[in-house]
Amino acid sequence: MMVSATPAGIDRDQDRCSRPWSEFSAAQAARVIGLMTDIDDTLTRDGAIEAEALDALARLADAGLPVIAITGRPLGWSIERASTWPLVAVVAENGGVALIRDGGVWRTEYAQGEATRAAHAPRLRAAAARVLREVAGATLARDSAGRVTDIAIDHAEFARLDAAAIERVVALMHSEGLNASVSSIHVNGWIGKHDKASAARWMVRRLYGRELAAEIGRWVYVGDSTNDQALFAAFPAGVGVANLRRYAAQLHNWPAYITAGERGAGFAEVARRLIEGRRAALACR
Repeated sequence: MMVSATPAGIDRDQDRCSRPWSEFSAAQAARVIGLMTDIDDTLTRDGAIEAEALDALARLADAGLPVIAITGRPLGWSIERASTWPLVAVVAENGGVALIRDGGVWRTEYAQGEATRAAHAPRLRAAAARVLREVAGATLARDSAGRVTDIAIDHAEFARLDAAAIERVVALMHSEGLNASVSSIHVNGWIGKHDKASAARWMVRRLYGRELAAEIGRWVYVGDSTNDQALFAAFPAGVGVANLRRYAAQLHNWPAYITAGERGAGFAEVARRLIEGRRAALACR
């Protein structure tokens, strides 16, 4: 989903020049109260979490910095990851459904009511069937059995669609009244006003009883692809892992910062700076 705003601190004519994450100061890091992150190709490689990213999540939890994952992956896929990764919440299906840690139990909550989801289900199935009929080579994502609020077409995980085919999938979804978002691996389609940005607001309100807008400068968002652009634009401390540069031609909104490392290594860079800042701040109290 494309948005037109330019992230704070990035010159519109130099929007391909995000600042190195190393320039995020210790003083800035000390003010951070939490982190939100994409999953695929931000924490993972080929669907599996990288060791550096998993270690970074554990160190962030130990430092008292909560991590909320916001992903286009389905509820079913996310349940397994949530049970083994140190996260406080996972919002799946681009804001459609959330897994929230409540003590030792994970609770499932939805952005839409049951009746609305039931009404949308046949429209989603019909849209998926049309895409499969009309776009040569289009296949449902292999994780589709776990989806409850959206559909997903594989373009780079186990199947390959070229740019023209991806554009055709997006256009067909739009023509069926769906929102469409292109991640590093899938084209997701859903019905409703929710998205990754609304998911971020939802979780701060749901978990902490506060409004994200009032404290957005104290949160960091980390992502890797075009479907992270709304959050790159919204977060003053939006961070792209280095593999984001692969989408330079499609990006309208670059994050304020970019890491030196790709995927899990880049996420670990972010974690190190935040943990160092937090420790320095606590030592001065």
